[in-house]
Amino acid sequence: MRFVFDCAYLLAATLISPMVLYRMVSQNRYRIGWANRFGKITRKDPQKKCIWLHAVSVGEINAAKTIIEQLQAQFPDIEIAVSTTTDTGFDRANSLYGREHTIFYFPLDFSFTMKRAFREINPAICLLMELEVWPNFTDIAYKSNIPIVVVNGRISDKSSSRYRIIKPIAKGIFKKISLILAQTDQYALRFKQIGCPEDKVLVTGSLKYDTAQITGKVDGSDALAAELNLGDERLWVAGATGNNEEKLILDVYQNLKQHQQFADLRLAIVPRKPERFDEVAQLIEQSGLPFVRYSQVKDNSKLKTQNSKLNTVILGDTMGDLRKFYSLATVIFVGRSLVPMGGSDMIEAVALGKCTIFGPHTFNFNQTVDALLAEKGAILVQNEKELLDILRKCLTEPEFTQSVALAGQQVIKRNQGATTKTIDQIKKLLS
Repeated sequence: MRFVFDCAYLLAATLISPMVLYRMVSQNRYRIGWANRFGKITRKDPQKKCIWLHAVSVGEINAAKTIIEQLQAQFPDIEIAVSTTTDTGFDRANSLYGREHTIFYFPLDFSFTMKRAFREINPAICLLMELEVWPNFTDIAYKSNIPIVVVNGRISDKSSSRYRIIKPIAKGIFKKISLILAQTDQYALRFKQIGCPEDKVLVTGSLKYDTAQITGKVDGSDALAAELNLGDERLWVAGATGNNEEKLILDVYQNLKQHQQFADLRLAIVPRKPERFDEVAQLIEQSGLPFVRYSQVKDNSKLKTQNSKLNTVILGDTMGDLRKFYSLATVIFVGRSLVPMGGSDMIEAVALGKCTIFGPHTFNFNQTVDALLAEKGAILVQNEKELLDILRKCLTEPEFTQSVALAGQQVIKRNQGATTKTIDQIKKLLS
């Protein structure tokens, strides 16, 4: 089967190579990490026992934070090798864990690259965040008697449908997994439906609840407010936005600003992907609104006095500052949800005690959405008009806004505890 998968990968690589080259040139993506991708990985301390943890992108890297911290505390003599797929995920992992642990790009799933990677990493166990299961990876680990655990397991409607189509192949892959720790009963059922043995699937809860810091204050938020001359005015933060969404947000904002009661309202837009920063800057400019790019203000004191107008839109075009923006918000809209992109993680916003709004396209976060809406801890809007209406309500009825925010925080608190359950299962396999 390895030969079959290698041939399939080679065909796929041939087909997508023009797109990869285009993104390398136009978006500065995929330019680094190719030695890692072909299996060349240098550990910081190869003499130590090793845990290989793979997290695809920023969201999974953040979700792994409590797991890595607990593994460090309970196994101080074990090195953790953290792999990721995206450039932003690599940067985030490097900033969080790079001093103590090996950070590298996940190898391409060709059999020869994976064999080389396993030789160089020599892991005692492999942890895969959410659902990142590759055929050659699992086959090599299985035949080397290396346990594989899917941590914080999640399988969306779309992924579940795809796996069912190839169920005989999926069943062969997943039977090599030692343990699947699912976020919810629903996800656990989906894993079983695509061929995972029932005795290997456990429900431990979502790690994202554990990584969420329930607080109203974030380090660095005061500095951000000072840099942007934010005073007592109200701030609407549209975070992790996606394609075709910013135009809707700008239209809603301009509609609100036509009324005197919202004269003090400021808007901050923070796109999810850095390669879209320039595109969104052009959209704001085309709207006719004045705007300031936070990247230009952040390290330039001369610009700090030039963005205090109450209709100046803030473009959050830096990485790692979204949570600071959220902490300053009066109300938050979590993006990629008014357009069919699956939504963005809303737990961080809710945990900060902020009234949080999102659109109908949140299939990547169904469990969280259901939990929040059941307790009135967040607000769902179906379209641009409903977004406008609910913003009017939130900005003019502070008691309502506060009640939503407090209810949301309680939902986060009640769902914490997945880290302890997950570590207990990992310890059993390591011992």
